[in-house]
Amino acid sequence: MTETQTRKGDHIRICLQEDVQCRTVTNGLEHYRFTHSCLPEINRSEIDITTPFLGKIMGAPLLISSMTGGTEEAKTINFRLAEIAQEYKLAMGVGSQRVAVEKPEVAKTFAIRAIATDILLFANLGAVQLNYTYGLDQCLRVVDILAADALILHLNPLQECVQANGDTNFRGLLDKINKLCSKMPVPVIVKEVGNGISPAMAQKLLEAGVTAIDVAGAGGTSWAKVESQRALNPIQRRLGETFADWGLPTAECISSIRAIAPNVPLIASGGLRNGLEVAKAIALGADIAGLAWPFLQAAAESTEAVNELVQLLIAEITTVLFCTGNATLSQLKQSNALQKLG
Repeated sequence: MTETQTRKGDHIRICLQEDVQCRTVTNGLEHYRFTHSCLPEINRSEIDITTPFLGKIMGAPLLISSMTGGTEEAKTINFRLAEIAQEYKLAMGVGSQRVAVEKPEVAKTFAIRAIATDILLFANLGAVQLNYTYGLDQCLRVVDILAADALILHLNPLQECVQANGDTNFRGLLDKINKLCSKMPVPVIVKEVGNGISPAMAQKLLEAGVTAIDVAGAGGTSWAKVESQRALNPIQRRLGETFADWGLPTAECISSIRAIAPNVPLIASGGLRNGLEVAKAIALGADIAGLAWPFLQAAAESTEAVNELVQLLIAEITTVLFCTGNATLSQLKQSNALQKLG
């Protein structure tokens, strides 16, 4: 097993068994509340939560966020998630496919297109790898492995700082992202991994040719905490503890990026735990919302647990629309039903 495979296995175990959630920083959505409509004047059964995103119609505004791959356990998780994503027409990302580039025989742990035949699928690589020998060929390869509709480049400077022997040369990456975007045959999405994207950085990324932004703000799983749990070096362990709650809250990222980029395809993720928070994120300006940890918990249990989670999320989103008197997600965005408290 390669070092990357070992790390992926550690990540699953730690996220499921250890307390690695942010504590002093939240996703910020608790500062908002919907105005209740006691007389919605709509039929709940006619509410439509389908949404267009990157050229496809999704059955609900839900992204199963990038999580894992590269091991047999990861394969089981990915295929359980993909089966339900296909059933409900959700979008799905996979974990970093660097492990499949390093060890081609594990590409099968990512090869979910066979069962997720027509949903939005997102390939995934760390942007920093563009400074460590990776280029267009490797990006095309991971897209090909997944038959993906888009490529996610994830930005994780804090995680790399805490990770033992992390890749921390981020110099010149914006220019390399720009060159890559001009050559890729599919859209490029840039996401953080739980520390958020500021509007200034979003603007630079969009000018570089990035198609969509996933804010991946603070308030959920802390990858500084995860890497701290893995660290053998006491300095790295302490470093992760110090920066456990670093980052920009998800709600702040959504509203500030939408303000400067009214038309960018925008994904909200980072500490979202239920359909009410998904609806708040969409009302703030996101097009779809990504969840990782709740899906990881469910997929580690069974396909049926994933199915039940999706049913619950859909019921929660639909209930928000019904109790605010909105029949569609676009109506919700335009309704001013979400109010900031205080």
